[in-house]
Amino acid sequence: MTNAIRIKLPASLDSLTPATVEPRAPRRNEVLVRVRASSLNYHDYAVVIGALKPAEGRIPMSDGAGDVVAVGDEVTLFKVGDKVLSTFYPTWLDGEPELNGFASVPGDGIDGYAREFATVAETALTKMPANYGYDEAATLSCAGVTAWRALVVNGGLKAGDTVLVQGTGGVSIFALQLAKLAGATVIATSSSDEKLERLRKLGADHLINYKSVPEWGAAAAKFCDRGGVDHVVEIGGAGTMPQSIRAIRAGGHIALIGVLAGREGVIPTSELMRKQGRMIGLTVGSRRHQLDLIRAIEVNGLRPVIDSSFPLLALGDAFRHQASGQHFGKICVAVSDAA
Repeated sequence: MTNAIRIKLPASLDSLTPATVEPRAPRRNEVLVRVRASSLNYHDYAVVIGALKPAEGRIPMSDGAGDVVAVGDEVTLFKVGDKVLSTFYPTWLDGEPELNGFASVPGDGIDGYAREFATVAETALTKMPANYGYDEAATLSCAGVTAWRALVVNGGLKAGDTVLVQGTGGVSIFALQLAKLAGATVIATSSSDEKLERLRKLGADHLINYKSVPEWGAAAAKFCDRGGVDHVVEIGGAGTMPQSIRAIRAGGHIALIGVLAGREGVIPTSELMRKQGRMIGLTVGSRRHQLDLIRAIEVNGLRPVIDSSFPLLALGDAFRHQASGQHFGKICVAVSDAA
């Protein structure tokens, strides 16, 4: 029997309950993974507070990194001892997105990685990047792949582009890092001058405090020779979308990723049309996207920015830290180290 965390209904941070789970032996094409680390995403937070209506007893957390400790018959991708990383959509391997919502997502539609052992299909995993620790790898499945798909896959990011990122969460920092590695200029926004200075040290070229500069979209556009930015990594949603539209150049690209500033609101669609901008909604990516990101990491040496790590049995405290907005980068969970 092993340590795990389950959600008791009604879901809340106080309903996260320690539990014991019997590891299941892998069947054909499955592997048993000892989970070493996970990391927090906004999606996980929405699950554990009940916004996404989890099932009774659901084990949360979409991200998981660990070791293969057993393999079932006909497994060809991994062997015992391999260091592996979960995928956000275990059944979306390549090609066009699936339209099954979060039904197959660990920690939401199925049990996730807030447990010491997980038995999953071999295709629900990739290898970890070489020379990565478990906590570093656990930051990639959701936040890293989202930033990669937003800028590289959908945006066609290239040297000389200008990228606008919002805030200091995992996706935004990964986007900043990927943009700089590609030779792009980065404009970063935050409500904290202290955090803006940390973004500068990560390579941000221009900084905007959106509290002191409410019209930050127009301010961002003034930094650009082409009348606006090439890409916006939009994590706010309806509340920030008007400024993002103002920020883009003619033909610019907005990657709509989050809803932190509202799910609904007034959007200046006529301005988007006038600029002939592209707005592409996305949720994470496929196994192929994760494989491509990992290959790039192994070439360029990108390292995730990790704010802090909590033991599994303090998962509620980890989410409270996330909700406080004080973090900078990813918050991790040491799963197997829980007592």
